[in-house]
Amino acid sequence: MISITSTELNYLVFRYLHESGFTHSAFAFGYEAGIDKSKSDDHVVPPGALVTFIQKGIQYLELEANLSGPLDLITKDPNELHNIVKAKKENLRQHKVESNKITNDLRHDNARREHVQETEKERKEKENEQILEKIRLEKEKEQPKGEYKETQHTDQSHTEKHEDKITVENLENRAHGGPEPMEISQSPMSSPDDTPCDDVKILKGHTSEVFACAWNPSAPLLASGSGDSTARIWKIADEPCDSSVQNEPVNVVVLQHFKESTNEKSKDVTTLDWNGDGTLLATGSYDGQARIWSRDGELNSTLNKHKGPIFSLKWNKKGDYLLSGSVDKTAIVWNIKTGGWKQLFEFHTGPTLDVDWRNNVSFATCSTDKMIHVCKIGENRPIKTFSGHQDEVNAIKWDPTGSLLASCSDDHTAKIWSLKQDNFLHDLKEHVKGIYTIRWSPTGPGTNSPNRQLVLASASFDSTIKLWDVELGSLLYSLNDHRCRTKSTCFTSKIHTHKHSYICICKNEWMHLSIPC
Repeated sequence: MISITSTELNYLVFRYLHESGFTHSAFAFGYEAGIDKSKSDDHVVPPGALVTFIQKGIQYLELEANLSGPLDLITKDPNELHNIVKAKKENLRQHKVESNKITNDLRHDNARREHVQETEKERKEKENEQILEKIRLEKEKEQPKGEYKETQHTDQSHTEKHEDKITVENLENRAHGGPEPMEISQSPMSSPDDTPCDDVKILKGHTSEVFACAWNPSAPLLASGSGDSTARIWKIADEPCDSSVQNEPVNVVVLQHFKESTNEKSKDVTTLDWNGDGTLLATGSYDGQARIWSRDGELNSTLNKHKGPIFSLKWNKKGDYLLSGSVDKTAIVWNIKTGGWKQLFEFHTGPTLDVDWRNNVSFATCSTDKMIHVCKIGENRPIKTFSGHQDEVNAIKWDPTGSLLASCSDDHTAKIWSLKQDNFLHDLKEHVKGIYTIRWSPTGPGTNSPNRQLVLASASFDSTIKLWDVELGSLLYSLNDHRCRTKSTCFTSKIHTHKHSYICICKNEWMHLSIPC
């Protein structure tokens, strides 16, 4: 009989949580169960193994009930049960063969019947077309030629005026600083996955889930982090993703993450970030270590202080400090010049889920304890604390000026805070499930587009992305019909000397580079 140990069962539960998107629960469970110490091989256990085992068990129970009742089968030995199951499968196979034969006969009959109906339909349509053509010719003979041409010209002018009106309205919106209109397709609606292949380039190479991606701010490079214990730096060609280059190999540097003491793989690369000038890449992983890499993929230094997985890390704008947040409930500021930690912040009572710099010396942290702390280097206590969320706070983000802080939570809300008051400015409540990430638009004060409206975007487990008016705290747009949750998205308006704008979307084991319209 096949048996399973408690350690193996724990690993299957951990994999189920990870594959279902319950990242925080998976990390907490894995940390307490010591999954990183187990000898289970990710490549041996297929995706969905736990669900497969449960389904097989249910099917076996149903088979027992359909044969002769479970009480009778319990008394039989495994070999006899195996023979019964084998005989049952053979009967089902023979029944399936007979059913397929009947189905094929019916399909052939239907095909013949449809062919006859289609031929008759084409004949009638041809007759109708001949009648209509005859009527049209008779009318042309009766109508003066000048009148016919004038009618045709009038219809064409009406169409052109309608199109010109739409174009003028769009230009007026842009001139007054209003939102640019959404493009409206005059063709039949296509599915969300029908992106033209000329606009998409798929980057393959990771052998496990891709958790994060980040564009280099000064070169055509994209960094990605995955559960296969690697980060990768992809060089993106300065050309459109047409069919001629779509399948060509991409220049990629693989950054292997190993534990220093044992040379074993360090599990997931959970987060990464480029510094301001794009010369250094920081990565955080499940082993609690932060690593600094050159743009060419050389490991410059390893930062050791955290006692648990790192969930988030960010460079300050100046590039002299790196900030990291961990499941060990702490945030650490690292001095890049010395390679050591400058200050340890222990203000949360639960895992630190996200961190974000306000300026070069102050930053914010959020946690599963539902709290948000604003901290400053050199201070031993938070300079500001925000409370108001009713569940875990998943992500935080300062606006381009550093005056507004946005947060999102498993309580289905996003909130906007200001250092000038204790309560939130706006409580955004349109989502019906937990919100896992937020992003500010690169517009408004403090950006290269100061006259354009500042917008906040929020992405939720309800499969929608919502865009919010920051001044009014109201919903602008809701982007629906996402078929699956992406792990991460990042945008770039221009990549170095690139002629194209790209959106990077992280999926299970690959990434899409898409050129938006």
